[in-house]
Amino acid sequence: MKLSVLDQSPVPEGSTGAEALRNTIDLAELADELGYERYWVAEHHGTPMLAGPAPEVLIGPIAAATQRIRVGSGGVMLPHYSPLKVAESFSILSGLFGDRIDLGLGRAPGTDPETMFALQRDRRQAVAHDDFPEQLAELIAYLDDEFPRGHRWARLGASLPGPHRPELWLLGSSPQSAIWAAEFGLPYAFADFINPRNGELAQAYRAAADTPRVAVAVSAICAESDEEAQELAASMRMAWALMRSGRLAAVPTVERARRFLAENGSGASPGRRAVVGSPATVRAGLEEVAAEYGADEVIVVTITHDHGARRRSYELIAAALAG
Repeated sequence: MKLSVLDQSPVPEGSTGAEALRNTIDLAELADELGYERYWVAEHHGTPMLAGPAPEVLIGPIAAATQRIRVGSGGVMLPHYSPLKVAESFSILSGLFGDRIDLGLGRAPGTDPETMFALQRDRRQAVAHDDFPEQLAELIAYLDDEFPRGHRWARLGASLPGPHRPELWLLGSSPQSAIWAAEFGLPYAFADFINPRNGELAQAYRAAADTPRVAVAVSAICAESDEEAQELAASMRMAWALMRSGRLAAVPTVERARRFLAENGSGASPGRRAVVGSPATVRAGLEEVAAEYGADEVIVVTITHDHGARRRSYELIAAALAG
């Protein structure tokens, strides 16, 4: 089973977004050394908890700082953008870094409705319909230079840098994303950390796709013992609880999170799950989730207040799954 990283560039309480971005570069270098398959950075807007609104900007510095790991987006939220602009940006990255670049695409806004509206170029009215399939088809046509003869934009695909192109993935957490991934012949990465226990969607994709490839993104924290890992996870659980109530904040310290959870409940989050524990516990948990989805690859997303603890978690997971 392949192991990869999804980094949301969490901002620890008492730190800054700039430091969170430097932590992302540092963690990518470690993941490269540890043998992880790919390193994806996310797109989120308008939140003090996460520092990564522009994966296309982060990918270049990460790829330059690493040697062999694949680097990409997890993902670019395509409804915000022109397909041509996305194709141009990732063609440049592929031109610079060859076959190491992934373009993971999502349909979700990655933010609240007000921020989504602010991201629109044309603000005369909110977007009234979902044209994601049309956007995706146009993007693929640019990258493959396969517009029909005589198409008004046929020349634009040929203008992109070559000869490399990014590897496309469709990201999702819904039945519709599984359908589109199969229809477009794309590898499919399911966000279990957002919408857990949906292995049947991955199985439906496998049944419909000609050459299926499934990855599952899982929230996980690993430490030397189950007790230490559960303590570290308090920060993540408080952040989830605040997010559910519409209160956005930086990732809290363990001490503050423990007090919060003691006063407000255990921190069990409806609609969320995380694999938390010692190396043996996390290995068993990740293998169980992978089996549920029939996944060839697990993409681990880890949020802790302390960057050193996050580094150590990925070290322990790599060693546990290698053994």
